[in-house]
Amino acid sequence: MKKAFLFLLALALPLGGCSGPEPGEEAVVLVHGLGRSQASMMVLAQRLEWAGYGVVTVGYKSLSTPFPEAVAAVRTAVEGCCGESPRVHFVGHSLGGLVIRGYLAETPPERLGRVVLVAPPNQGSLFVDWLGEIPAATEVLGPVGSALGTDSTHIPATLPPPDYEMGIIAGNRSIQPIGHLAIPGPDDGIVSVEQTRVEGVPVIVLPRSHAFITSSRYTAEAVIEFLRTGEFGVS
Repeated sequence: MKKAFLFLLALALPLGGCSGPEPGEEAVVLVHGLGRSQASMMVLAQRLEWAGYGVVTVGYKSLSTPFPEAVAAVRTAVEGCCGESPRVHFVGHSLGGLVIRGYLAETPPERLGRVVLVAPPNQGSLFVDWLGEIPAATEVLGPVGSALGTDSTHIPATLPPPDYEMGIIAGNRSIQPIGHLAIPGPDDGIVSVEQTRVEGVPVIVLPRSHAFITSSRYTAEAVIEFLRTGEFGVS
C-alpha cells in the first residue's frame, strides 16, 4: 500500500516535483544520481516542500553528460531560481552528491546553507571497480559512471574536502546480490558505508538500498533535521 501511494504521488507531481522557491523562502536544490532522472527525487521533493522549503530539482543526462557539464547544470539552476532565497541548501543522491561537491568547489552561492549527500561514493565505489573489468558493463555506465571508482584519477578522488556544513546519509541494505558480494562490509548494493565517508563529516546509516533510499520517509526526516539543525541526532 505504501509503495502504491508513493507511485501515485509521483504521478500527481509536475516534473521535478516542485515549483521552486518563493521570494524569501529557503531553497533546497536536489540533484539525482547516475542513470536516474528528476522523477527519482519527486517523493523527497514533496516532503521537503511540506516542511516549508522551496525545492528545485536539477536534471542532466547522467550517462552521457561530462562531469563539468553536470556541474554547470547545477550552476544554471541556482542562478535561475534562488537569487531571492535567504539560504540555498543542497541534497544529492549518489553521483548527484559528487556533482554538488564539484559545483560548490567552484562557485558556491553567497547564502549557502547546508548540504546533505545521500549514498554518495565519496571514496569511489568498489562495485564500479568490479564492473570496470567487464567491457559491456563499462559501456552501460557511460564515461562518468566509469569514473566513479577508487582510482586516484577518478572523480571522487579529485574533489576537495568540504569547507561548508555537510552531512551524509548511507544505506546498509542491498536488494541486488552481485554488488553486495563485490563490496566488503555493510553496503547498499552499490556503495559501502565506509566509501560514503568524508573525514570530519557526520554520517547516519539507514536500513535502505541504494535505489530506493531517496523515497524513504526516514531519509526525508534525516535530511530535514540536518538542514534545520546541522545534526542528524542519534543514528
